[in-house]
Amino acid sequence: MEYMTPNFTKEMVKTHKILIPNMAVTQFRLMQAALASEGYQTEVLGNCGSEVAQLGLKYVHNDTCYPALLVIGQFLDALNSGKYDLEHTALLITQTGGGCRASNYIKLLRKALVKAGYGNIPVASLNFSGLEKGSGLPLTLPLLRKVIAAIFYGDMLVALRSQTHPYENHKGDADAMTEKWIARIQEWLRSDRNYSARDMKKRFPEIAADYAAIPVTRVPKVKVGVVGEIYVKYSPLGNNDLEKFLESQDCEVNLPGLMGFVEYCVANQRIDVDLYGGSKLLAGGADAFLGWLDSIGVASYDAMRQYGFYAPGSFRELMKKPEGIISLGAKMGEGWLLTAEMLELVEGGYGNIVCAQPFGCLPNHIVGKGMINKIRALHPEANITPVDYDPSATRVNQENRIKLMLAVARERLDQPAAAPAPLTAEELAGGAPQLQTTVQ
Repeated sequence: MEYMTPNFTKEMVKTHKILIPNMAVTQFRLMQAALASEGYQTEVLGNCGSEVAQLGLKYVHNDTCYPALLVIGQFLDALNSGKYDLEHTALLITQTGGGCRASNYIKLLRKALVKAGYGNIPVASLNFSGLEKGSGLPLTLPLLRKVIAAIFYGDMLVALRSQTHPYENHKGDADAMTEKWIARIQEWLRSDRNYSARDMKKRFPEIAADYAAIPVTRVPKVKVGVVGEIYVKYSPLGNNDLEKFLESQDCEVNLPGLMGFVEYCVANQRIDVDLYGGSKLLAGGADAFLGWLDSIGVASYDAMRQYGFYAPGSFRELMKKPEGIISLGAKMGEGWLLTAEMLELVEGGYGNIVCAQPFGCLPNHIVGKGMINKIRALHPEANITPVDYDPSATRVNQENRIKLMLAVARERLDQPAAAPAPLTAEELAGGAPQLQTTVQ
């Protein structure tokens, strides 16, 4: 049976409110302003909790990717709430266009909407792969540039807040600064200002300087990096508020930027041609676009370093890190990027890493959990724990597993001269370090 809902049309831009599932909170708040500047009425959903997952389970098979289950559950929970005019409400979902199941979320969503009695709700697809042409969100060049600016600005705000919040003398200063800059950047985007590459490069130092002016006392703290499948990595709904939990454990958290995934998708266009053949023109265009994006990223990193903050290397440098470990041809899901981000974090001083992945996500189990032993062999100081997220996985077990990783991290922080423990025979044989947890 074919499950269909109406296509989103250009005319609906003026008549419909578009609901967007939450993921990267700061970046999505800025993207909402970018969409508003082009006439879109949008709302980023904030409804979370176990009831969202349970609702998703009613309409999505539990063997389906966990992020799809959550996104669909969040949409249905919002539609059930009575807050929206269902005759003038549409849903927006992204599609990666790759071999990952995420490319098929929109089919699952349409099926769930029809079964739940919402077959009249239009669904719009946001993708750059030519998928769902009849229901794609109309993307103009100015809107695309504003979305890119929103991601760059959002990534910078997240990084600066994360490096300031644990050390601030007056609690709340970093959050207040972030809200100040979110409001300012939203106003820029709504009024068509400061979203060009040239403008962003001018504004980055101003933002970094503002955060650097916050009074802090920097004392040694456990530094934790977070990598994983893109939705579970960023979404508080998907990872049970992982970032907030780590901060409650007195950690500094490093969440690599969302733009890294965008650049990864662009870079793969060139990698495909190099590995399998194809249009040299397409490869050259992707390379030029990647160079343009990377120049903006480098400018943001330079501004952060100028004011004493940590920043990673360029994306071109990141692409070199997996050499000898995993091929750049491994590009299902987060692919080689996930491995590269773990290496970047370890080498940047964030050797304690939570690798968050949906249970059963084969690509990310390979490029995440499957790479841990190789990374530990090269960097014995790496303290990486994989954590699976799934409707059947309890939050307490996930947090207990992370606490065991943090216990090792604190021991090393207190005894920095102590050599990391060598790999066990089991680990060398290919099994990821297993930490046993018991629920009392």
